[in-house]
Amino acid sequence: MPETRRKLTTIFSADVQDYTRLMRADEEGTLDTLKRYRDAMTRLIEAHGGRVINTWGDGLIAEFPSVVEAVRAALDVQNELAGYNADRPDETRMLFRIGINLGDVIAEDDDIYGDGVNVAARLQASASAGGIVISNTVYDQVRNKVAVGFEFLGQLAVKNIEGGVPSYAVRIGEHRAPPAPQSFYENSKATHGESVRTDSIETSADRVTPGRRSVGVLITIAAGITAVNLLTWNGVFWAQWPLFALAVLSAFLWVRTTQRIDRTVARLAIIGLAITGINLLSWHGTFWAAWPLLGIAVVGGIRWFTRQGGSVRS
Repeated sequence: MPETRRKLTTIFSADVQDYTRLMRADEEGTLDTLKRYRDAMTRLIEAHGGRVINTWGDGLIAEFPSVVEAVRAALDVQNELAGYNADRPDETRMLFRIGINLGDVIAEDDDIYGDGVNVAARLQASASAGGIVISNTVYDQVRNKVAVGFEFLGQLAVKNIEGGVPSYAVRIGEHRAPPAPQSFYENSKATHGESVRTDSIETSADRVTPGRRSVGVLITIAAGITAVNLLTWNGVFWAQWPLFALAVLSAFLWVRTTQRIDRTVARLAIIGLAITGINLLSWHGTFWAAWPLLGIAVVGGIRWFTRQGGSVRS
């Protein structure tokens, strides 16, 4: 009878984005490329102390005794494969998606089963082409040990897991200084001495996001409205309402571009400030905003403590 036992392990799941399209275009060439890329992936996994458990079609499952080495292996894989793809036409590039989870699994001989494996596969399916997505259990272990940035993606729906799994996208090449220790969503500081290739990865410092461009446009519009009010001054500052609306819209756009806070809590805070602003700008002697602010505070508190509780450290 096979030996069956439970164990805590780090599960690494990978597959190819658009594999069916690649196979339709060139079966033999795609299989040759898959073999070459998978051999490189296996070599890097083993170099970081992991082992490949199974492969099927374009997929691969591996496990690691170390969470940190699993993430480092994923970074090395994506960077090395980015180098392989650099000289290939866009339509023939083979881009892997990787998901990593730390979970309790059932081990039977050399194979593993259970929700821990299912979560890793679900994380992999949500990753972008050439990207890495990790669970909160992985994030808690690596956030101060690997020289990358992280973006909180929210609760990822997973079968048999009530409330889903908090997940993070790994931002390859984004080195950040550590913020204050009390920040739950802090980015990691660089402590990993190995070099990480970033020549094929665009970082946040290299681009202006559409959200930031939009905020710039709104600021310009606000300046124009203010100028019109002042140039046509008749004793009334009517620009306060359009300026207030533009400020609220800018705040929402800013939340969409930031990675350092819980976006849901931030949106609730903006709504609360907006309600307070409306109350003050239309003041008639009653602070009616107190009641909706109380409701928003309760919802925000529930959200915050639920997120804190959802990040269970292993």
